[in-house]
Amino acid sequence: MSGVTLSNIKKAFGPIEVIHDVNISIKQGEFVVFVGPSGCGKSTLLRMIAGLEETTGGVIDIEGQDVTHLEAAKRGVSMVFQSYALYPHLTVFDNMAFSLQIARRPKDEIREKVEEAARILQLHEHLDRKPSQLSGGQRQRVAIGRAIVRQPKVFLFDEPLSNLDAELRVQMRMEIARLHNQIGATMIYVTHDQVEAMTLADKIVVLKSGVVQQIGSPLELYDNPDNRFVAGFIGSPKMNFLTGKVLPDRDDTSGMVQVELHETPNSIVSVAVSGPKPEPGAAVTLGIRPENIVTGDKAEAHEGTAELLLKTEFTEELGGVSYVHTLTESGVRITIERRSDRNHIAQDHISARLPARHLFLFDANGARLR
Repeated sequence: MSGVTLSNIKKAFGPIEVIHDVNISIKQGEFVVFVGPSGCGKSTLLRMIAGLEETTGGVIDIEGQDVTHLEAAKRGVSMVFQSYALYPHLTVFDNMAFSLQIARRPKDEIREKVEEAARILQLHEHLDRKPSQLSGGQRQRVAIGRAIVRQPKVFLFDEPLSNLDAELRVQMRMEIARLHNQIGATMIYVTHDQVEAMTLADKIVVLKSGVVQQIGSPLELYDNPDNRFVAGFIGSPKMNFLTGKVLPDRDDTSGMVQVELHETPNSIVSVAVSGPKPEPGAAVTLGIRPENIVTGDKAEAHEGTAELLLKTEFTEELGGVSYVHTLTESGVRITIERRSDRNHIAQDHISARLPARHLFLFDANGARLR
């Protein structure tokens, strides 16, 4: 059964259209994350689902009901905002119970629902405290608890962890993932942090300038991006990109495209393409993830791959992993991930190879050539 379906959704502010013909199908009980840079339209899309923004066009369906023009209170959704939006003069109990009290629900029902939510969120010992007596993470749990007691069809999260420090963000990610596993509700979560998206989502929707770029599981987007934008946005550190041009191919049936790199003159790499090949002379971009660049003694064993001589700028030593930030001869920045070989990466210059099986190929418009 479908939890939420967005069909041909559009949003315009006057003559400016900010959401362009968005189509998304979210299964019941699925955890979906809208991700993208600031200004891509992800929060606007969430607010339209919540009923806080009117749609310019299209249909919003929640569990089989067209709610496009239904007022927010009747949509069966609960929203958790970036700011906790707690009443400072009320206790944790009363903050969580507020919507039920306004709805004049029986006192026994209110207490039962609040105590159950407090148990799930490990807030049962703090029900008599005021928000000022809580940590940031506890306040965010209260805001989530206030949504839980309403027993909505869909939970909506609008960058709920942005105000927390790094350690609390990690902790709250685990809390939200545990909550989803425990109650099994449909959840839609907005963030600009692709690490949050990768760790929380069953399915990710990548947005850019109000247009859906790709929809898929975290690993699908990581391993098989549709375009350069998705390839560069999903993954931390981001994918490395090198430019080149397509060379004439004497064997049209080989399924390989020969690319000469601009960053390293006379360096040629072959990339497998099953679809139509780009024309000779066409500008293309090669992508490779930091963990797939081969250096040191291992590089010498990768014959037939492009070789780069890289100058080390600086190294981030993070204990179990190191990120080596380098420059090509032409000044293009390349990041290399290493989990060993620390002595080697401390050198001023690194010889690196780009294994063909790990290369991604994009045309001049950023579309993936497969």
